[in-house]
Amino acid sequence: MSKDLSAGQFVAWFRSVAPYVNLFRGKTFLIAFGGKAIAGQLARTLAYDVNLLAALGVRLVLVHGARPQIEKLMRERGLQSVYHGNYRVTDTKAINCVIDAVGSIYVEIEALLSQGLADTPMANSTIRVVGGNFITAKPVGVVDGVDLQYSGQVRKIDAEGIRAQLSLGNIVLLSCIGSSPTGEIFNLAMEEVAEAVATSLLADKLIFLSDSRGATDIDGALLDELTVEAAERLIKLGDWLSTDLKRYLPCAVRASRAGVGRVHLLGYDEDGTLLRELFTHDGVGTVITQESLEQLHDAGPDDIGGLVALIEPLEADGTLVRRSRELLEREITRFSVVEHDGVIVGCAALYPYGEGQAELACLAVHPHYRRWGYGALLMKRIEAQARVAGVNRLFVLTTATSQWFKERGFTVRQIDELPAEKRLVYNLQRRSMVLMKEL
Repeated sequence: MSKDLSAGQFVAWFRSVAPYVNLFRGKTFLIAFGGKAIAGQLARTLAYDVNLLAALGVRLVLVHGARPQIEKLMRERGLQSVYHGNYRVTDTKAINCVIDAVGSIYVEIEALLSQGLADTPMANSTIRVVGGNFITAKPVGVVDGVDLQYSGQVRKIDAEGIRAQLSLGNIVLLSCIGSSPTGEIFNLAMEEVAEAVATSLLADKLIFLSDSRGATDIDGALLDELTVEAAERLIKLGDWLSTDLKRYLPCAVRASRAGVGRVHLLGYDEDGTLLRELFTHDGVGTVITQESLEQLHDAGPDDIGGLVALIEPLEADGTLVRRSRELLEREITRFSVVEHDGVIVGCAALYPYGEGQAELACLAVHPHYRRWGYGALLMKRIEAQARVAGVNRLFVLTTATSQWFKERGFTVRQIDELPAEKRLVYNLQRRSMVLMKEL
């Protein structure tokens, strides 16, 4: 155990990843990476992380590229690379370089995934890596008068054959070449292969490892999540995006629209990004989804367990008044909740008291998500509900967050300004501050 990690911290961390382990078991992930990732220093640790996912029961498909290795071979053979748009003009000499480079990388990846030394994370592991003729290709043909020759596109994916291998516990390793029914070999774009395979399998996750930590805004700030609509806007406007992202984003959008559960964009040049993205609340890259991961809605009986998990720590430290599970069950219709990726991360409740007054109660947001503005989002929802109900004055009782409410239009008031019913149950020992807001 690391000296920087106490026994308690280790146990808490280990327990925190358990929900992800349970969630991911039996799911299909496709991990796509270019030749730069394999040529980098972290290729070995990437193999460790892939091995761990396989050990946890994740069904894995790997798709690799080979662009820098192809370029190197062509230089060594005195050949010049020619591109038209995103495609290489692949003549007979170039396709031989493609075949040699791809074959070399394929063997290298197999070797990395076959490690089993006692002092490595892959000790005692048994991983079977299989390939095959799962990809049928077709020529791109002539584009703008330029014959791309042996540059190809995906024509068909043998999804049934891939699923059969995954069901046996094998990792399926695919490359950026494919063959046609006539036996010709074509050079394919790695990202297009990844998109086609993930779509045909309806993979739960498509993960691109790129030369950027994820999608960023014009100032370089990471965009940790995008809907497909937002990603499409970024494609049109994002001249600042890295080379990889300009190629991967269109494939990510199409895959998401075609039914792939989540598309992740991560960097490959930092150790552990794959695990940190998958097994932590915040992740480290960009996730693209068909719809927003954020859902704001009225609470129902199925949300009680999530509500209890959210508010119990805040009740324990005195931030919130304790509420029994039975009370929550009776009053669940008063609550609104925010879900992020299926987990309740925020809540608030509205309690009418007559005479145009109501209480905003139990406003809570999980610490990991407070920077995302969910508290203000919940407050606005409660205010809207109050107005519909004819409420013209909203009040709140708080011991720790008075400043937050003041910044949002609430003012400090006296206890005797509370509705009579609320004054009768006011806790003098707790000495909560009273704040009110006219709607």
